[in-house]
Amino acid sequence: MLVNKNFLICLTGLPASGKTTFANKLKEILEKKFTKLTVTIIDPDKIRQTMAPDEFNYTLEPIVRERNLTDINKELSKGNIVISDDLNYYSSMRHDLKNLAENFKINFLIIHISTPFKTCLTWNEMRGEPIPNIIIDKIRKKFDDFGKYKWDYPLLSYDPSQIRDTDKGFEGLVSELIKRLTSPQTISKEEKELEKSSRWDNQNLDRITRIYVGKLLRNPKLIPFKKKIIKTRKLYMKLYKNKALTEFEIVTTFKDYLKKSLTIKNSEELS
Repeated sequence: MLVNKNFLICLTGLPASGKTTFANKLKEILEKKFTKLTVTIIDPDKIRQTMAPDEFNYTLEPIVRERNLTDINKELSKGNIVISDDLNYYSSMRHDLKNLAENFKINFLIIHISTPFKTCLTWNEMRGEPIPNIIIDKIRKKFDDFGKYKWDYPLLSYDPSQIRDTDKGFEGLVSELIKRLTSPQTISKEEKELEKSSRWDNQNLDRITRIYVGKLLRNPKLIPFKKKIIKTRKLYMKLYKNKALTEFEIVTTFKDYLKKSLTIKNSEELS
């Protein structure tokens, strides 16, 4: 049975990945499914246009972000379904939306528009390159991976470039979305595997970094840095938690992280 209760959808993906097209189509289908509710799309690009028409002003971004959250909060308070049509490429951005949903005690859903980077560049060029390709590349490199936090995992991933029958693809996606809404406690097989593998990977992360620190501290020259090394290890653990790294990758990234974090003149001491 379909329950007419609002919820918040967080779209996330690279610029020119097709998020706005997706949001508009999703709005159309949801309005047919949830007949008693209004579906609202909040697009921060429209906010930017009102503040600085035809010009991207980076200094205005904190204001844009605050206004974006205010508008979403306003629409949720009306009982509307809200789609956040934004990049949401930092986990902190997604977390802000999660907090709003929790305040209203409603479902929060992340949908990843997973269009490949090269396809985004092609689509961006086809529409006259309104966003410099170099900016898209910078966002790609800064994009926070999913799974760092248990809540930060897409309900669905959608790559419009891989689906020939777009309407059929949307219908299937919305059907899955509604199924999850009506059974919010259901945990997918993928999420179970992620949680299981994350526990194992984090045990390896803890074990391997402990062994590596023990090895380093057998070097008398590093004893004065003991407290810094231990503190840096804790920071590394938080940063690389749930990253599913191999043993070699753990050692390599931890060593590089130590080099960048510690003021040790001879970095060979960390080998």
